[in-house]
Amino acid sequence: MIEPHAPARPGAPPWTRPARLPAPAPARLPVRPCTARLLVLVCVFVCAACGLVYELELVAFASYLMGDSVTQASVVLSVMVFAMGIGSLGAKRLRRHAAVGFGAIETALALVGGCSAMSLYAVFAWTGGWGGVWADGPRCLLVAFSLAIGLLVGAEVPLLMELIQRIRRQDAGGAVADLFAADYVGALVGGLAFPFLLLPFFGQLTGALLTGTVNVVAGGALVLGLFRRDLTRRARWTLLIAGLTVLGVLGSAAALAGDFERAARHAVYGGDVRVALRTDVQEIVLAGGTGGRPLDLFLDGRLRVGGRDERRYHEALVQPAMAGPHARVLILGGGDGLAAREVLRHRDVRRVDVVELDAGLTALARHDPALSALNGHAYDDPRVHVTTADALNRLRTAPAAAYDVVIADLPDPGITASTKLYSEEFYGLARRTLTPRGRLVVHAGPVTGRPRDFWTVASTLRAAGFTLSPYRVGGRDSGFPPGPDRSPDASRAPHDWGFLLAAPHGPAPPLRLDPAGPRPRTLTQAALSADGRAADRTRIGGLPASTLVNPRY
Repeated sequence: MIEPHAPARPGAPPWTRPARLPAPAPARLPVRPCTARLLVLVCVFVCAACGLVYELELVAFASYLMGDSVTQASVVLSVMVFAMGIGSLGAKRLRRHAAVGFGAIETALALVGGCSAMSLYAVFAWTGGWGGVWADGPRCLLVAFSLAIGLLVGAEVPLLMELIQRIRRQDAGGAVADLFAADYVGALVGGLAFPFLLLPFFGQLTGALLTGTVNVVAGGALVLGLFRRDLTRRARWTLLIAGLTVLGVLGSAAALAGDFERAARHAVYGGDVRVALRTDVQEIVLAGGTGGRPLDLFLDGRLRVGGRDERRYHEALVQPAMAGPHARVLILGGGDGLAAREVLRHRDVRRVDVVELDAGLTALARHDPALSALNGHAYDDPRVHVTTADALNRLRTAPAAAYDVVIADLPDPGITASTKLYSEEFYGLARRTLTPRGRLVVHAGPVTGRPRDFWTVASTLRAAGFTLSPYRVGGRDSGFPPGPDRSPDASRAPHDWGFLLAAPHGPAPPLRLDPAGPRPRTLTQAALSADGRAADRTRIGGLPASTLVNPRY
């Protein structure tokens, strides 16, 4: 072994520093270098905005189609960041052909990212219910798109760095600073454009297609316009034809997006969809309700009201809570008006306050013929007062001891956006609004299908100072999952609803019906007592309470 500082052998040539690889020749530009540099940074800005829109679109669409937004966001972000690193390494082999490589990558990215939402929806609508290996098709496709988009986005920056250095050589630190500044500002614009521009005005499908169009135009304009002299004739024509083909695909998909969405919606919800609208809060779909068919209400793809079973659910939710003083009633959620219908069957009710986040749902409950008939035109009753607000925020401003009954007709606790409505803080605020003899009733999800969630709600109510009585009511299996998991296996779980009747003081409230009230059509005193015993047999003890900062569902 030669020592590091050993003298050279006699007669050996003197040591010289190895020669550096020759730098790439400067690009032949049609404009001045300063203008060319600005155009590259503008392209960086646009590409960064498009890349973040693809990322957010995958997260939003996966959360809507598959539920559990935390899990879907974690999968998309982690896979994409990993793939971006791999793409950045892979781009090293394209540096000698940076212009044509960047053009090809932007063309592929526009096609993959622009069509990702439509492809996910198609797989979910037409194959998601097949079962077997097809049940995981949407999730597998989500990972595949995250990986592909991440690889392509990761390859952008090294190639853009090479192009900007070919315009005018500068120190690496300065070039990286300029490039990342444009990249981060573009990401900011893309992140804001997605919720405030693309979603409200174009929707998820057309918004993704429009983003792909902007992407391929920006990449093609930079390469075919600014660096066209660095391309061979064959490369120019190949990139031009590929870009025009992608534009044609994206344009055709955008033109057919409406027909595609209607066909996919019918594949998911059945052929009798009457109303489909997207509000500022959620997507609302009404199916049936005419010609003797039962009315089904879907909110963000989850069955919220099943026409065959809705009376069983709403009578079980409302009637046990009305056995006692009930002059003033607060309904949290229940924008469909069906819980209000049950409350108004008690003629001695003086005031009903409904707090619903989605004004579009309450408007539909007022004006849709089938839904307003189902809720007994509850919103036409002068005793009913509707407030459009978040339930938690409304409780924070509600006066103390203002209500005899509080009815929490809210989405399933397993849905990420609803966990705050099943927290100890939320129930503490609800307890403050109740009179000393008041009652709170909570829909706590299925007892048989997810007993741990149900008894976590019970532990949370106890932590907030309530005493409670659990009960469950069985219903028919609709074949469409009502909870946070929309996989076909979820719909095969035993179909029931779990409720918790709670009192702010004293012993646990008895499970009974109001003897002076209306006679329920689907619920008897004997059945209610049996339902209480059935729920109690599933008890799971020792579960921690769920809080705003530490959700347990």
